[in-house]
Amino acid sequence: MTKTNRKPANDTTPLVHGGATLPSVVIDDYNNEARDRKGFIGDGANKKSFRDKVDQQRKLLRELARDPFGKVATKELKKKDIDALLCGEDAEAAAMIFGAVEEFSRDFAGVIRKFLNEKSWKKTERIAVGGGFRQRRVGELVIARTMMLLRGDGVEIELVPIAHHPDDAGLIGSVHLMPEWMLKGHDAILAVDIGGTNVRAGVVRFGKDKRSTSKDAAVAASLIWKHAEENPSRTATVAKLSEMLEELVTKATEAELNLAPLIGIGCPGVIEADGAIVRGGQNLPGGNWESDHFNLPAALVKSIPKINEGETFVMMHNDGVVQGLSQIPLMTDVSSWAILTIGTGLGNAHFTNRSQP
Repeated sequence: MTKTNRKPANDTTPLVHGGATLPSVVIDDYNNEARDRKGFIGDGANKKSFRDKVDQQRKLLRELARDPFGKVATKELKKKDIDALLCGEDAEAAAMIFGAVEEFSRDFAGVIRKFLNEKSWKKTERIAVGGGFRQRRVGELVIARTMMLLRGDGVEIELVPIAHHPDDAGLIGSVHLMPEWMLKGHDAILAVDIGGTNVRAGVVRFGKDKRSTSKDAAVAASLIWKHAEENPSRTATVAKLSEMLEELVTKATEAELNLAPLIGIGCPGVIEADGAIVRGGQNLPGGNWESDHFNLPAALVKSIPKINEGETFVMMHNDGVVQGLSQIPLMTDVSSWAILTIGTGLGNAHFTNRSQP
């Protein structure tokens, strides 16, 4: 991290990557890798396991030669086509998808019960569910059905879909990595969401609430790079990301947005205070992101030393944490809450709200 203006004396929020204490919340747990006899507890609820449920249901209709997808492999099915069956006139096809939703919801409820047995999760009042799965209709049904199953078993917890589109949430959450004093006098920051398939970067514009610039933040402009199609090296990835950020600086200028010299980053894995990725970055483009000789925040500061004449300051945290932070304005009525992101894996983070002055 580069130096920035001195903090106000009454602001004790540590400015470190992967920090446990943030301006609005304390992060009790993230990237939890608890295991049971079958492996990581999160492996019971991800995109692959849902498609396995769909495949099991398809076999029942194949026996009658009534599989609506014909010979198309389940892993090749488009998300919109799966959703479409829920609203179609084919009752058997709709029942097939509802069957998969029911089976997956039961597994998801079981996974949540295991998380709730973790010490840092025991007082959880609400769980936001994000990730790419959430944006689908079947995902919304899974969230609702899972909550009903849990509450039917006496687990008094609320499950809600994240409010923002998952692509936006992974950028918007970066605003909440920064204390309010760093945002004052500006309109927006740059944000990055790095995944195993895509890299997204965007301009996140602050909300209009006079008491909090971080409330009601929204993505004003964004770019996406599907790096999985190119298989780039780590060096090429950093170079491409720098290009994307420079382009976004130009877009912000054209839109007359006063960018703060800040870049927030969400990245898979466990993040050290110096910005190093300890573990969990094995699927990132080019590999070796966990090397002792590589530091993404430092690499970006070197590539983009200034933003609008201000020295660039980078703050990085786990991508599940950042997506969860986008929910902060909607979690003020509870104390203890969490996020689970359903994607290739199951991202997770748990938060306790800090008392605000």
